[in-house]
Amino acid sequence: MHLPPKVTERAFARLAEIGAADQGQALRVAVEGGGCSGFQYEIALDAPGSDDLVLTGQGEKVVVDTVSLPFLENAVIDFSEELIGARFVVNNPNATSSCGCGTSFSM
Repeated sequence: MHLPPKVTERAFARLAEIGAADQGQALRVAVEGGGCSGFQYEIALDAPGSDDLVLTGQGEKVVVDTVSLPFLENAVIDFSEELIGARFVVNNPNATSSCGCGTSFSM
């Protein structure tokens, strides 16, 4: 059995700030083929689906589809505010390498 990713309080707080749940939306974190390192993250607001893993906190939801789940085992979904901008990030211990864009990785 795969251990689900963790979502930081900061990420849930950001979702609450933007009112995602109020709009019936959740933060979807998916892994797709492509990107400069073989896989890339797709992070977007979306409605939860019936077969999604749902992680909840502060009244907000983060959802992961069953195909992406193995790639995100033990990963941490966080919200980062840096000089270059604020964004949701995935810290993934399964990624053997990643690239400068921060959204692409390989395993």
